[in-house]
Amino acid sequence: MSNRHSLKIGLISKAREAMLSAVQAFNNPLATFKTETFIVLSNIAWTYLIHSYFKQKKIDYRYINERNLGGKRKYLRNKDGSFRYWDLAECLGHAVCPVDEATKQNIIFLIGLRNQIEHQKPAGLDSYMSARYQACALNFNYYIKKLHGEKFGLDEHMALSLQFAELDYSQADIVKNKEKFIPTNIKSYVAEFDSKLTNDQLSDERFAYRLLFTKVLTNRSGQADRVIEFIDPDSELAKTISKEFWVKKETEKEKFRVKDLLKKVHEAGFTNFGVYQHTQLWQKEKAKDPNKGFGTFVTEHWYWYQKWIDYIIASLKANADGKK
Repeated sequence: MSNRHSLKIGLISKAREAMLSAVQAFNNPLATFKTETFIVLSNIAWTYLIHSYFKQKKIDYRYINERNLGGKRKYLRNKDGSFRYWDLAECLGHAVCPVDEATKQNIIFLIGLRNQIEHQKPAGLDSYMSARYQACALNFNYYIKKLHGEKFGLDEHMALSLQFAELDYSQADIVKNKEKFIPTNIKSYVAEFDSKLTNDQLSDERFAYRLLFTKVLTNRSGQADRVIEFIDPDSELAKTISKEFWVKKETEKEKFRVKDLLKKVHEAGFTNFGVYQHTQLWQKEKAKDPNKGFGTFVTEHWYWYQKWIDYIIASLKANADGKK
């Protein structure tokens, strides 16, 4: 076995262990530091995984000392004299990085989220961003198998974690109440990050992996013994569930500034509806009352939801029909 091959295998082993530790820590019911622990360990896992790929492709992933080269390549070193290797952000930015764009955005998002929560532990964050943590773990498993073979996959270790909350209808309100305490800076970070992505990127399962759970009742033994049952997405049952569930689906709602709101109203045919008319309407309807769900504050600025735009257009149409 060559030294290069043994180093690659060592990096793969570290990557696998780091991701398994990240998932184990997040699934620990006694842990109270889930999100940051998961992000730190998963970042380490991804760094080792991409380093192992660079090692395989004979790509030098050491930081170069740009000063006093004198015709000879010199490298930056740590205090103990060891080489400084590329961090995860540097790896993701390299031209030959093997990771797709949606997966990159997922990782970059988590790096930024880690910086936002460095000195605080907001209640509810573990469930608030769980779709993106889940995507991170699944993406890692996909790429370690794609880059190095099925034998390195984590499938057999990634069993379903039993839950005391979220999968129980009676506990749903507890989770939502905790999420009300997500700090403004984190909500602002999420809104700003997501605003730079396309709708396709936001809905990509490699960026955020979402599942729909529904309780299954049966009166025959031997059925519905699994907590989760997967169905064919093209089946009639899946189509029915999608139609019935769309109004209840919890997602990060798109936010609009007034100028964007007015643009949509104008596109609907009401070109005379301006800032003054809008101000009169929202004040009359008390639309900035958070309980009405028409919008939200993000870093002390009010943003409107699509629900309010639909309300405006419906009101204007009703008024126009009444004048006919």
